[in-house]
Amino acid sequence: MTIKRTPARQAALQLLFMHDQNDSAVREDVLRYLREQFPDGPTQDFALGLYDGTLSQQKDIDERISTAAENWRLERIAPLDRNAIRLGAYELLHAESGPPGAVMNETIELARAFGSGDSPGFVNAVLDRILRDWTAAKKADATAPTESLAP
Repeated sequence: MTIKRTPARQAALQLLFMHDQNDSAVREDVLRYLREQFPDGPTQDFALGLYDGTLSQQKDIDERISTAAENWRLERIAPLDRNAIRLGAYELLHAESGPPGAVMNETIELARAFGSGDSPGFVNAVLDRILRDWTAAKKADATAPTESLAP
């Protein structure tokens, strides 16, 4: 079966939003929601992987958001925007579930569909900065001299 990535991302975003508002959500409720949304296993698995992965990397992602969103405290960012950025950052930095341009576009479209009029531009700017900073850090690590173990 084919994975329906866009609806899976929508479901993951909705679950992240719910978790952000009420972090005591029961795992069975998450699984039930995904089963109701997607009768096919691969799309359920993709959505659950995005949700679980984003939560598992949330501390790192939130630090990156705080750095990238200059003059914005994380808790002041609209909950939808904050969770869309978390989801997009997870996919870009940890899941590598598609080309960066495609992941960015999907995330911006989620912000457009569910956020305010300013959401797409804000999400785009923050995700772009996170991706640029991460790419620059990877390049710096790759070109950094390594210490020789030889005496």
